[in-house]
Amino acid sequence: MKQYTLLFSLLLSYFSIFGQNATEKDAPKNIKSIIFKGTTEDQFPVAQLGDPLTLEFDDITASEEDYYYKITYYNYDWTPSSLSKSQYLSGFDNLRITNYENSYNTLQAYSNYRLQIPNNNLSLKVSGNYMLEIYNNYNELQFSRRFVIYKDAVSVGVSIKRTRDFEFLNQKQAVQIAINAGNFQLINPKNEVKVTILQNYYWPSAITNLKPQYTIGKELLYKYDKESNFFGGNEFLNFTTKDLRATSTAIARVQMKELYNHYMYADILRANEPYTYYPDINGDFVVTTQQGEDASRESEYTNVHFKLPYTDVIGLNDVYVFGKFNNYAITDENKMTYNEDTGYLETSIMLKQGFYNYKYVLKTDKDELKYNAIGGNFHFTENNYLVLVYYRNFGDQYDSVIGVGNGNSRNITN
Repeated sequence: MKQYTLLFSLLLSYFSIFGQNATEKDAPKNIKSIIFKGTTEDQFPVAQLGDPLTLEFDDITASEEDYYYKITYYNYDWTPSSLSKSQYLSGFDNLRITNYENSYNTLQAYSNYRLQIPNNNLSLKVSGNYMLEIYNNYNELQFSRRFVIYKDAVSVGVSIKRTRDFEFLNQKQAVQIAINAGNFQLINPKNEVKVTILQNYYWPSAITNLKPQYTIGKELLYKYDKESNFFGGNEFLNFTTKDLRATSTAIARVQMKELYNHYMYADILRANEPYTYYPDINGDFVVTTQQGEDASRESEYTNVHFKLPYTDVIGLNDVYVFGKFNNYAITDENKMTYNEDTGYLETSIMLKQGFYNYKYVLKTDKDELKYNAIGGNFHFTENNYLVLVYYRNFGDQYDSVIGVGNGNSRNITN
């Protein structure tokens, strides 16, 4: 009887793990400035099958540690796929990253690692959802990042409209999609085709499980009033540290200690302020320096000091500095603390020289993230929307990505 009980427990544990949705693992404190991208400038790793993806990161221990990479394939909903590794990979993974160099002439020493996929050791066979995992020499997972490979089999039109939900008329944006199958054979599109919509390449924002409302010939139309709506948010705040000694409209003063320290002007709560447009890069960051030619190895790390006034809107909620610089993680490093002497919430984050977007988010005692309580919501806000089109025919073992589409709310219409 004990044997059956043990077997049942093991099976239950197995199926529980097998059915879990994959999420990205945050990097430890010594690994910083993770850049993972395809052929576009946006730091979101989506690429056509056969095109290159590049990963770059720094280890500030500067000890030339060995790091290894593994690649895993997932279903549309980020549950583990039944495909074996040989069905989605040509060659081998679990190999050491051999392309790395130490920083040059910097106050903070670091080792800079680079990896390209595909490479001489492996290539990808199928389109769909993948996870890249980086391990240390003790086979301990350091961090992971999702990426998407697609085939350009269908065309995807994306348009951004003002919502028809009158309760949020001035706060939300509606994404409408038109998929033209062309020569691609779709027999039962309501069951075969699934779409995912992301705002500003942020996976937790994803809207999924939308079915086409209309089928006109070979065109699938998604014109939902509410189901494909997103809160507009506000434009991201920004600063640049590419010139180590320069102040700016965002940086009040620079001080040299063990590292350079950049002290920001105090930000304001913008939720009740009029909307103002100014260009941003939708939460992203770009490493750049004026002190050298190779930004990857010659950029300094500096301590950037953020400051936000405390108000009743914040209350007892925690406040975090939020951006792509740490993959939008909510950690102690980017958590603000109240300074009784100044009356401000403050924090300091060590960041590599460059141009950065950021905003402030609230976290309640119920672990709920309120993304726009401080910045506000406006339907005018410029946001980028990515649409991924997944396809699985009857009898197939995996969800392929047959097309991607991009839309921007800069020219939002009614």
